[in-house]
Amino acid sequence: MLGGWLPGAVDLVAAHLPGAGTVVDLGAGTGTGALALARRLPRATVVAVDRSPAMLAHLRTAAAAAGVADRVRTLEADLDAGWPLTGRVDAVWAASSLHHLADADRVLREAHAALRPGGVAVVVELDEQVRLLTDALAPGLASRLAQAASTWNVHPDWGPHLERAGFELLDVRHVATEAVDARFGRAWLALLRSTLADRLAPADVTTLDRLLAQHPATLDALPVRAERTVWLARRPHAGPAPAARATPPTPPTSPTTHDGGAR
Repeated sequence: MLGGWLPGAVDLVAAHLPGAGTVVDLGAGTGTGALALARRLPRATVVAVDRSPAMLAHLRTAAAAAGVADRVRTLEADLDAGWPLTGRVDAVWAASSLHHLADADRVLREAHAALRPGGVAVVVELDEQVRLLTDALAPGLASRLAQAASTWNVHPDWGPHLERAGFELLDVRHVATEAVDARFGRAWLALLRSTLADRLAPADVTTLDRLLAQHPATLDALPVRAERTVWLARRPHAGPAPAARATPPTPPTSPTTHDGGAR
């Protein structure tokens, strides 16, 4: 629904590696990223890694429906337990997944080691919680909801982490996307109402209840907005791999939402 950022991010991989043979999607979720990569890179096999069997089963069904099942391979693995058996790869894709890891720096070092020289890594994170633009109905509510949800999907600037892992940082992009989708409005506000009630002012809880009860069709037609950062990095063609060293682990988080790869 908010995948307007996805073609541009996938194009970054294609521009650097038009003949990519193997791409690994870390934390593939339902597979939106994996399928986009498979469609954009017709020679590539996409290895979709996730620890959820249910997510991977959904992804296999979606790959078959998209006609790319022969080039999408699923691999059940917990990245906190170590790098999966991917072999050498041309590109690594991690959309809204690194912040879930107990030690993202270790995973980035292992991704660097798995990449062929000249291979690229793309990291994508949601910078601000999805906003349902409700100001026409309730001025200021969207900003207050975003503030209440500001601890979800917390992540650092991955640029320095990529560089410490041995990557050359090539590009950092900030992308905003908007969409209108009748499947989303009420479901999103209902989730916020049930999850954030103890963080919101009573008046905002009352407003949410009123909107959900009295304006369902209007909510379904409201624009939805999300902002992301995309980091592009490359394993240099020459030079030694980074020496093993202790690095502060990325603090583990327990996000309330997970956008499953579309990320």
